[in-house]
Amino acid sequence: MRALFFLLLLIATSCGTVLAADVDAAIVFAVDASASIDRSTARLQRDGHARALSEPRVIAAISTGLNGCVAIAYLEWSSPGLARLVLPWTVICNRADGLMAAEAIRRDGADGDGCATYCATSISSAIAAGSALLGAYGGHARMKVIDISASGTNNDGPPIGPSRLDALRSGYIINAIAIPQVRGGVAYRMLGYFIDNVIGGSGAFALEPVTADDYAVALRKKLQNEISKATGSASRYEIASGRPAFSGR
Repeated sequence: MRALFFLLLLIATSCGTVLAADVDAAIVFAVDASASIDRSTARLQRDGHARALSEPRVIAAISTGLNGCVAIAYLEWSSPGLARLVLPWTVICNRADGLMAAEAIRRDGADGDGCATYCATSISSAIAAGSALLGAYGGHARMKVIDISASGTNNDGPPIGPSRLDALRSGYIINAIAIPQVRGGVAYRMLGYFIDNVIGGSGAFALEPVTADDYAVALRKKLQNEISKATGSASRYEIASGRPAFSGR
């Protein structure tokens, strides 16, 4: 708990003079970098987020908002006290902004080469870190979102309940992408766990991509969904596989 406190303090202060732009949505991408994330999954997450942020359809959705901009931060996490702010608060108003953010994520995101020390999956700490970032954002955001991307259950640190409840009480929305675990050639589905234990807030949803292509498409459509909600023209999308992509509560 002490390590988590100092981590949250570091996150809140590492933003320096935190951006004060008014935006339609402030979104924290909280991305799993635990020991279960191999090189291919790390690339899937890193490139998927980078592609989504520079996707013309996402930029077009951003432009329809009252402010015409969103703010994003990209955070990698594993065990309590082990998190890295890859991209601090960055405002995206056009494709040039999106391409710059995408380049930083591709350049500095985790490569899946493992951890220098023990690192498991603490979704509770990821939510707490995301909340700290949203609380530190200096401008006004019409909607604040924590986007969890993970391939496992909360198996380290505090239980999810308290940090999830704190986030919801602050008015934040928690959405998720549940990456199936593959062990011995068998895919273990995670969607039900994320629906029951992780997501929350108005219109919250979870997605479960089936293939690598699904992940990139799901991220893009997830962003479109979030942005359209913030701009008052909410839509619901499905991923390319045709399987149900969203489950809300």
